[in-house]
Amino acid sequence: MNRSRRVCIVTSTRADWGLLSPIARKLADRNDIDLSVVATNMHLDPRYGHTVDEIRADGIEVTAEVAVHAISDDDSPASRAVMMGRTMTGMAEAFLNIGPDMVVVLGDRYEMLAVASTAAVMRIPIVHIAGGEITEGAVDDSIRHAITKLSSLHLTATEDYRQRVISMGEDPDYVINTGAIGVYNIMSLLPMSRSELEQSIDFSLGDNALLVTYHPVTMDTPESVATGCSELLKALDRFENCHILITYPNNDACGQVIIGMIEQYASDHPDRVKVVPSLGRIRYISALKCVKAVIGNSSSGIVEVPSAGIPTVDIGDRQKGRLAGESVIHCGSPANEIAEAISYALSTDGQQKAAAATNPYHKHDTLQAIVEAIAGTPIEPLRHKRFVDHHKPI
Repeated sequence: MNRSRRVCIVTSTRADWGLLSPIARKLADRNDIDLSVVATNMHLDPRYGHTVDEIRADGIEVTAEVAVHAISDDDSPASRAVMMGRTMTGMAEAFLNIGPDMVVVLGDRYEMLAVASTAAVMRIPIVHIAGGEITEGAVDDSIRHAITKLSSLHLTATEDYRQRVISMGEDPDYVINTGAIGVYNIMSLLPMSRSELEQSIDFSLGDNALLVTYHPVTMDTPESVATGCSELLKALDRFENCHILITYPNNDACGQVIIGMIEQYASDHPDRVKVVPSLGRIRYISALKCVKAVIGNSSSGIVEVPSAGIPTVDIGDRQKGRLAGESVIHCGSPANEIAEAISYALSTDGQQKAAAATNPYHKHDTLQAIVEAIAGTPIEPLRHKRFVDHHKPI
């Protein structure tokens, strides 16, 4: 009798766990899968809500915690490089103890490159979710493609992204367009009621609420990150009738710059601004049902929010190059351009256009397709990855 396949999911942020959680639960329910979950980075940081607790609240056992600390409170790229090294050390120990047949990673964060590098050196096949995308305004773009080249099984969010992964020399048999798992969450999870959400965050959203998430553009300097955030806050000042819910950025370089600015902004406007370090999956989806628009530069605004039927104002270049639906309003970083985009998002035309727009990341069977690919793809071909040169006969 064949033993269960040992699948290890690695998660490092509230955002990726929100996407990975339904996959983990489905895999955990299968008799042919022995699931392990390793939590690292932001999940273990109290400043960002110690969100490893959210994993356990989902009923999923955390097999290992890999703590990676920056150089004291240093918020620099060099500190992130040190954290990558510590991630590799901790992951090597975790993988030795777990002995996985495959490792599942999602996205494009710097610590996931460290995870994938560790697995590749240890000859553990890697399943990469959400490869093939382009974000020209962030160093994450290069990291995502590097993870693609380390991985053997690719689960992409659109057919365009599938074709891009194939163009990078990946075997078409192991590149599957599953659709985006975040869209599945938006369309399938039961949200909290408005009153439950407002009680949970201790804040009244009112009738014209905005949800804001602004991340550092990872190729910018601390000064330019501060300038960008300042321009956003100046734009928000023009919407005094809107209550504003702001979440923390990820712990990328210069993230603390943004956190300090948004906390001060909330302190200066306590009646209409609330900052929450992490909403978590259910509260985030619930908030999308209560707000008029999402503002910022998060990938969620491009990929998931359109399925909620509300507009996204996408600021600057962080998501430049990513496929986007008609409900996404792109704008520059100056306050005037942001304010103009928000005004359109709140207009009748902007609201109606978003409500009628289709989401290019949606497929009806996304969760099942991802789970079946992870559980059913033969392991041995993944161990012996080959480069497919599409300029020559295959």
